[in-house]
Amino acid sequence: MTHTEHPYAGGPAPLPPDLDEAVHRCLVAGFDGTTTVPDTLKRLIDRGLGGVILFTRNVRDAEQVRELTETLRDFRPDLLVAIDNEGGGIGHLVNADAPEVPGSFALGVVDDTRLTARCADALAGHLASLGITASYAPVADLQHHPLNPIVRTRSFGADPQLVSRHLRAWITATQARGVASCAKHFPGHGGTVTDSHHDVAVDPRPYDELDLDPFRAAIAVGVPMLMSAHVVFPALDPDRPATLSPRILSGLLRDELGFDGVLVSDALEMKAIADRYGESAGARLALAAGADQVIVAVPDLGVTLGCRDAVLDAVGSGVLPAERVREAADRVRRLADRYAAPVAAGAVARWDVGAGLEAARRAVRGTAPHVRGAHVVDLFPPPHPALNWGGEDLLTEVRALDPTATGTAVTRVPADVADLADLAAEILRRAEGAPLVVATHDAGLHPWQGELRDALLAGRADAIRVSTGLPDGGDVCSYGRGRVNLRALAEVLVCAA
Repeated sequence: MTHTEHPYAGGPAPLPPDLDEAVHRCLVAGFDGTTTVPDTLKRLIDRGLGGVILFTRNVRDAEQVRELTETLRDFRPDLLVAIDNEGGGIGHLVNADAPEVPGSFALGVVDDTRLTARCADALAGHLASLGITASYAPVADLQHHPLNPIVRTRSFGADPQLVSRHLRAWITATQARGVASCAKHFPGHGGTVTDSHHDVAVDPRPYDELDLDPFRAAIAVGVPMLMSAHVVFPALDPDRPATLSPRILSGLLRDELGFDGVLVSDALEMKAIADRYGESAGARLALAAGADQVIVAVPDLGVTLGCRDAVLDAVGSGVLPAERVREAADRVRRLADRYAAPVAAGAVARWDVGAGLEAARRAVRGTAPHVRGAHVVDLFPPPHPALNWGGEDLLTEVRALDPTATGTAVTRVPADVADLADLAAEILRRAEGAPLVVATHDAGLHPWQGELRDALLAGRADAIRVSTGLPDGGDVCSYGRGRVNLRALAEVLVCAA
């Protein structure tokens, strides 16, 4: 199909104006630009686009983001402006002076719901100051499978009761700022060993073992949005991922759990949907299954137009009932009535800028001898292509406290290294005569880290072992590698709080 920007210029047959607007309400679009709005996006907004999602590519600084959100609302005041804002190492607003808070797992380790609320309030207050009034957070998934590649420290933990109470604290604090929160990824991504960004994930557990309790808690506390998972649950629907499953979205979520807020899909360009169904078919199937909005996060607005046209075609032909689209659009309108209009920039109350560092410090577990002039070897995977990461490393935080420290950061095995033992020997040569700190991040998922770590320890049994994700064994663990997590680790190592 040729993507068109106007129903009367070819493509899908025109629908009645109110139904055309309803279709557009069901879309959330990503785009390129920091100061100007693409013409295609303007036309989508004019026809009723439900929301936009911002990414690092849309952020230069705080003033620019506020101007951009004001510009977007000048086109349509009821446009929802959203962003992924989980905290920790995942966030798109580093250049806009975002509050530094640890990821959710560290908050669960501390298990102080008042502190979780203070961290959530800081993130939400900052969003409100920028004119962003919808946050695709918090993560409600449980992290209990050791080989899960995507949830991990984004979760509050493995215990459903602990996760539920921190969800309640986070959601309540966010709502109090006039920012819509979104619990994700229904009905849970924590029981998988596949990242749905790369392929369809499967959770093979029986129904009574699925991770529904945190979502029940989020619904009970009034969360206005839930996000679906691109995960197949054979116990619920063996044929389709949750995002495309009427049994899961309509039967389980709406009918059994009683959720009547906005159900938004995870991004349709993720390979779990795009490679198996295509984004356009994914949009149609998700809405038919019970989703109210579908996210097309890629900046190529041609993909968004393709999804839009597929939905217009399906509604026009009766394949997708008009009543289903009107129902979805009505939910989006109710959400926009409550959250689209931001608080005036000068009226946003200040937030606790120290909450995040306090939480990160309290989350560190283990002890280590205090060292000066150490050689810090920081092993961690490269940033996930779909999740922002600010480039934080442990050496930078250690050097901020001890300028005599040296170090090596390794994010992958260098192409010119034939043998990890050779790389280990070179690092040990550089560290000769200095205390050695070896940090890993999820070494169980990245075997090269474990191999290099073991080679280093074979040469230096006195090395201090550090985990910057979930525990990899050793002396100290931060339960995350956001900047404040690494700063708290550096303080433990250097003894300079």
